[in-house]
Amino acid sequence: MTRVLVTGIRGKTGVPLAGLLTARGVEVLGGSSDPGRVALAGVRPVPFSWDDPSGWSAATGAADAVYLIRPDRPDAPELVAALLDATPAGAHVVLLSERDADQVGPDGWAVRTERAVRGSGRSWTILRPSWFMQVFTDPRFYRDRLLDDGELPFADGGARVAWIDARDIAAVAGRALLDDAHSGQVLELSGPESLSLARTAALLSAALGHPVAHRELTVEEAVAGSEGFERELSVLTFERVRAGVFSAVTDDVERVTGRPARSLARFLADTGPALGRPS
Repeated sequence: MTRVLVTGIRGKTGVPLAGLLTARGVEVLGGSSDPGRVALAGVRPVPFSWDDPSGWSAATGAADAVYLIRPDRPDAPELVAALLDATPAGAHVVLLSERDADQVGPDGWAVRTERAVRGSGRSWTILRPSWFMQVFTDPRFYRDRLLDDGELPFADGGARVAWIDARDIAAVAGRALLDDAHSGQVLELSGPESLSLARTAALLSAALGHPVAHRELTVEEAVAGSEGFERELSVLTFERVRAGVFSAVTDDVERVTGRPARSLARFLADTGPALGRPS
């Protein structure tokens, strides 16, 4: 039986990926810093933390493939390289990166993380998705602003975003983990349409049943309250949004999975209850 280690098993892509893999008879090792909280059918929890390298060999040792969610921290390139040193030579690695990671130049943090995977001596596939649609249903991001204030504050500078459903990222990851045909490929993933923030707000209004207005922010306003590396990363991300990096639509989801990427309207229809408050 094929064994796949999924890091970030309880995350936005980890949960749907686990479901897809177990449905195909794959043994899923669910990597988590708190394995006691992993309660997904067919998943065997395993301890995994970027802050505890002593446990990496045990987590990766039995894996035929690894789904690697890049840690958003300044030492990510070094951490990923060290993890792969502890990973079996025959394991295939699928890295979740970000759209056009090399757009910031060869010394960029994200592309150096990708370089660690490419230079690991293991077979690899790199996924570069656009912004997740799930930011609209997550209270850590925009959900509560949509519900409480009826607004979508975003530092877009008039640019568009090709939002992508994390379930489509998971579907691509599942194929890449199990099919050698995608080895050595960098897949730029997007949803099926490039939407202005005004159009995005209109779709959210229809889904919520009350008006949602897009409110343009400056980058400084968007990152207010953050500091250190988190602030630097957020500034860079919004600057890339404003430069149109996340606006391009690709067909990589359909090419890999055989079906079109989900639209934002479809996502909102599917996940409507997540836009409400728990009872």
